[in-house]
Amino acid sequence: MRNIFLFIRRYFNFLFFLVLQIVALSFLFRYNKFHEAAFMGVANELTGRVSSKYSNVEYYFHLKKTNEALATQNEQLLNGLPSNYQPPDSSRIIFTDTTKYDTLGIIRRYVWRGARVVNNSVSMQNNYITVHRGEKQGVQKEMGVVSPTGLVGMVVNTSENFAVVMTMLNRQSSVSAKLRKSGEIGKIQWDGRSPDLVTMINIPKSAPINKGDSVVTSGYSLSFPPGIMIGTVAEILDDKSSNFYTLKVKPSTNFYNVEYVTVVDNLQKEEQKKVEEAAKKNQ
Repeated sequence: MRNIFLFIRRYFNFLFFLVLQIVALSFLFRYNKFHEAAFMGVANELTGRVSSKYSNVEYYFHLKKTNEALATQNEQLLNGLPSNYQPPDSSRIIFTDTTKYDTLGIIRRYVWRGARVVNNSVSMQNNYITVHRGEKQGVQKEMGVVSPTGLVGMVVNTSENFAVVMTMLNRQSSVSAKLRKSGEIGKIQWDGRSPDLVTMINIPKSAPINKGDSVVTSGYSLSFPPGIMIGTVAEILDDKSSNFYTLKVKPSTNFYNVEYVTVVDNLQKEEQKKVEEAAKKNQ
């Protein structure tokens, strides 16, 4: 308390001047319309800027909840796609104007499950991500994994509550892909160099290709539905000794900051594998 009185005594003249200045300004802004309007304009501008900064800070701390809500919504929308339902071909043609609801699970082929990424690598020769969803939540090996912008990879290991995903940025990864515009089929691989580019091989030179063309999943894989975005053609390499192009593709998924993914469950995978393996044995 003594220090407070000493401080007031020492700076009394300055403090008294500040009080008088505040009183004078208050009279000026209260009884002079022009100065009042000028003061209110400055005050509103300052208040708006402070509120904007506070809103940005508050928004930043709510990003986690926002992302989780968007991931849940994305999962629900993916599960409602008509392309998830693929009945076997028959002579009967059914026309419908609404999305099918397959309550018995007879014709439904794909189920989508959202998952949060808890670990990620991009700088290794063989890169993986870990998601917080495992066997208890319906995730199994060989399931495909996609991000909101495109393909991520395939599940290679699972525990009760976690799963490890081999991403496209892995030298052991190989994904059946096609050019969206012309339909030519090839394979997506990674040479272990730049995380910003993957390689597409086995594209015949007769195929019309341009930089910027979209590359999507072909549908020939048991892990991925057809039409999932993989990336865009960034470079066309013409090997004169071969009849095929080698394409450099920029992935549509940003592996540096992927936070939420969706695991794709092909409900008809085992049936397809069984009939294909039986055909091989009969050869």
